Amino acid sequence: MTEPGPDSVSPLVEGRWLWRRLYVFTVSLGLWTLLVFVVRRAEPGHLPAIAEGLMGLQALVLVIYLVAPTAQQLVELLANLKLRLGTGGRP
Repeated sequence: MTEPGPDSVSPLVEGRWLWRRLYVFTVSLGLWTLLVFVVRRAEPGHLPAIAEGLMGLQALVLVIYLVAPTAQQLVELLANLKLRLGTGGRP
């Protein structure tokens, strides 16, 4: 199998992390907005638990953003797995 040259374009846009960045930005903005809304409406005794839960969810999103493989890496992993299992792409 030949390696792609520097001029070749990946068919998977996520290889440039554009969609992942947009997703994380949108989710982070939504969680921040939710946190502001909930803090304004919640009773003072419930605020620490609510804030911890939302911050934990935000931390999970950021870890997924930083650690999760890209679509291109997943495709390569699945292709490699098919070869190792001996299916070779046959039905």
